[in-house]
Amino acid sequence: MSQLPITDNHIHIDMNRGRGLDAVRDFQNAGGTHMFLVTLPSRHLGVSVKKPEDYRIVFDQTVETAGKINETGVTAFPVLGIHPVDILYLSEENGIGKAVEIMCGGFEIAASYVREGKAVGLKSGRPHFPVAPEIREASDQVMSRVFSLGRDLKCAVQLHVEDMTPESIQNIAEIARSAGISTERVVNHHATPLVAAAEPFGIYPSIPAGKDNIEIALEQGNRFLMETDYVDDPDKPGFVLGPKTVPKKTKKLIEIYGEEPFWRIHQEIPSKIYDVEIEL
Repeated sequence: MSQLPITDNHIHIDMNRGRGLDAVRDFQNAGGTHMFLVTLPSRHLGVSVKKPEDYRIVFDQTVETAGKINETGVTAFPVLGIHPVDILYLSEENGIGKAVEIMCGGFEIAASYVREGKAVGLKSGRPHFPVAPEIREASDQVMSRVFSLGRDLKCAVQLHVEDMTPESIQNIAEIARSAGISTERVVNHHATPLVAAAEPFGIYPSIPAGKDNIEIALEQGNRFLMETDYVDDPDKPGFVLGPKTVPKKTKKLIEIYGEEPFWRIHQEIPSKIYDVEIEL
């Protein structure tokens, strides 16, 4: 195999409670070269959010972790966000209106990191399980605000949402377009392999590399990204997928499909979406 970059589009590394750089080395030793390092949930990090500024602790930790990863030879691009489930906790404590205000304020702070070149994208979404209609509406309100920030910054927005269906793809595309962001900047993280259904709407699926997801996706084309959504939680080792998964899966599938689709998946597409250089 030639010098192909191998990129994990959505991974978490916890330098305090998790395996930290040992997990990064597992990724690297398996052939991984680049990762989009996504903010861990505030509760995972033990941060109790009462006001927007509290999210700065989480964002700083993500940026600092990326810096340490970059020293290993793996390139880490920080993506800063707020887990959509926070809307539930914050609504319980503050009411829905205040919860939306706190989350939108947190995203304004995250946007300042992108503006300063400390991060390459934002991550938003809505709970991936059934919630009350008013919670869903509040989540869409926050997501729309994040799309507006992405529009102004010309940066990518990753989404944590319910399982992708043709209907949900259309709904998200409508919210994105109403906010003025190009759907070519929108990434559906932890997506089902509906590559063909997503393409007309511009949204990019980021597909977990477990089971036969990637094989199913490749039957429809190569307009997608690969991820593990590795959480680096000592209580859930290897959850969602271990850090070696994307490199190992890529190498295995190159034997069947050749290198060409994986240049697009690991280099061309992420470079375009996030406006970064993915080079060896």
